[in-house]
Amino acid sequence: MRTKLFTLVPIAAISAVLGLGMLAAQTTAAAEEAKATTQSDPMQFVNGSKTWANTCARCHNMRDPKSLRDDQWRAAIAHMRVRAGLTAEEAKNVLVFLQQSN
Repeated sequence: MRTKLFTLVPIAAISAVLGLGMLAAQTTAAAEEAKATTQSDPMQFVNGSKTWANTCARCHNMRDPKSLRDDQWRAAIAHMRVRAGLTAEEAKNVLVFLQQSN
């Protein structure tokens, strides 16, 4: 019984530390992404609006940028980037446009 306790305690401690580390990494990544979006180049907004109008309108009606929150636009762009064949730069520009228009 005592051997099992000594085995389980370090495993639980390691799991807790790893879990907290992963949570901290996700929080830091989200903060860096939000910071990058808010400190954007004005041309990202312009290019994003053009890409949004030219690309998104091909398949469906345009949505009002205020129809989704910033985090919802981030998820939508991640999904639609694949479907629309957008480059990383185009997707980032569209996200900047939508979030700054929100």
